[in-house]
Amino acid sequence: MGSMAGRTALVTGASRGIGLGIARSLVDRGARVVLTARKADALAEAAEALGGPDVAVAVPGHAGDAEHRATAVRTAVDTFGSLDMLVGNVGVNPVYGPMVDLELDAFRKILDTNVVSSLGLVQEAWRAWMAEHGGSVLFVASVAGLRSSENIGAYGVSKAAVINLTTQLAVELGPRVRVNAVAPAVVRARFAEALYEGREAEVAAGYPVGRLGTPEDVGEAAAYLLGEDAGWVTGQTLVLDGGRLSVGR
Repeated sequence: MGSMAGRTALVTGASRGIGLGIARSLVDRGARVVLTARKADALAEAAEALGGPDVAVAVPGHAGDAEHRATAVRTAVDTFGSLDMLVGNVGVNPVYGPMVDLELDAFRKILDTNVVSSLGLVQEAWRAWMAEHGGSVLFVASVAGLRSSENIGAYGVSKAAVINLTTQLAVELGPRVRVNAVAPAVVRARFAEALYEGREAEVAAGYPVGRLGTPEDVGEAAAYLLGEDAGWVTGQTLVLDGGRLSVGR
């Protein structure tokens, strides 16, 4: 893939896992990155691991906080001079069980964090930079947004909304900005540990490629969709599932 030298990305949820994997793939191609996440210490460690302040700057805060989103966007433009790529990797899943028993306030929190804050971030980036200069946006959705998901239905509904948000924004923001998404299955990261911990071999056996995903798998796909090599791709959700959905059971 082509170089990203001179380009700046803002990556949310980037202290570990998929977000950090995406940030690393972008930095490896020459991009500078602004990282956000809730835990300041872990975020600072991630920024240092990526190369320090010359290439990676940490802005800790909560994705649901409008002022934090504005600060993160402003930091990218003020520090590196642009905001060319935006990665919405925010995702929470604090509940487990059937939706018929779900507390509605918990559902509202999931939607607010996973969907509303993602739209708010794009709005900030659009107004601050992308409306005039263009760019590309990537959302991290999930295969849970493409079918029913036992006991994590609320998370799946939120990610289905993110997938639809991708198509809506691709139409509204084109041709200045391209908007795509990735929909990973189970990735070996702390966020998904409950789905495979203690039985990884059993879970991986259900994947035609014979293993779970890694943050690097998602990072490489994200770098393609954000970069110029995908210049004719917008409004799409790329499924990253090791063939799992093709199994059909």
